[in-house]
Amino acid sequence: MGKSFAVIGDPIDHSLSPNIHSAAFRELNLDCSYIAYRIPTGELEEGIEGLKKIKIDGFNITIPHKVEMMKYLDKMDESCSLIGAVNTVTNKDGVLKGYNTDMDGFLEPFKKKKLNIENTKVLLLGAGGAARAIVAGFAKEKAKNITIANRTLENAKNLSEFAKKIGLSANAIKIEDVKDSAKDYDIIVNATSIGLRNEPSPISLDNINEKTIVYDIVYMPMNTDFIKKAKEKNAVIIFGYEMLLGQAARAFEIWHHMEAPYNAMKKALLGGF
Repeated sequence: MGKSFAVIGDPIDHSLSPNIHSAAFRELNLDCSYIAYRIPTGELEEGIEGLKKIKIDGFNITIPHKVEMMKYLDKMDESCSLIGAVNTVTNKDGVLKGYNTDMDGFLEPFKKKKLNIENTKVLLLGAGGAARAIVAGFAKEKAKNITIANRTLENAKNLSEFAKKIGLSANAIKIEDVKDSAKDYDIIVNATSIGLRNEPSPISLDNINEKTIVYDIVYMPMNTDFIKKAKEKNAVIIFGYEMLLGQAARAFEIWHHMEAPYNAMKKALLGGF
């Protein structure tokens, strides 16, 4: 008997997850299917009931349900409670357990490329949903300190309080106050949606060098203006698709208890661009 999986959210038709997971099933000859399932805002409860009825084995959650979904979980792992959002669920006989793969997905490219985080100075742009998981990741890997730059200072301050609570030294500034300080950081991460519509880089990268690690979590387009500016300085680049792949691989491992076929998933993902 085959297993079935899904990704839920709204909008959902642009999701690359069905491609990535289907490629993994093909690679390992698994009798499984993975579909995108649109659940509009306000209809999450009925949507979850529907998934339970068809005995779905697991599902991913994307915008706008990642926080509200926590109400419908029977159990959750510590990543989920720490980050306060869920993006991966297992269904064992109607018992729903939630996980958050954002942190592991974010950290995966550093591990793959053997890039060090310990004792580094980090500049994080943005203080939205993904930013919290990213802060948790930097705390776990013992970064030295983090500066959170955001359009709304209030949100950056809240996130820096969270960072301090979990043992990471942090401060908050407005994004326009970064000015030419990018060179003072070892790692610069864009966790805003700036770049999705080809907007110019949110900050100047004029003075960075080839040791600076520049990471954009926007994966479409692959080469955002932020990434292009970093490439001009020969910086170390991490693309948004690498985080997406890291998350998908982690979800795969949670569901199937085996190592994800990373290269097959990567090929399917990059074929989708």
